[in-house]
Amino acid sequence: MSNLDKGVRILIAAAVALLYYFDVIEGTLAYVLMAVAIILLITSLINFCPLYRIFGISTCKIKG
Repeated sequence: MSNLDKGVRILIAAAVALLYYFDVIEGTLAYVLMAVAIILLITSLINFCPLYRIFGISTCKIKG
């Protein structure tokens, strides 16, 4: 996972958290988005995305 990919995931998670904190999103939508935000945050912290492996995607540059 590239640094850009990790940064984008962290920014999305932070944006969702702020939307929830300021009551812009609420109810079921808020819970679903917070779950997605937590997943994005965890995958960026552990540098691994299971969906990338399933679909054969890599955002990391290969040094040759």
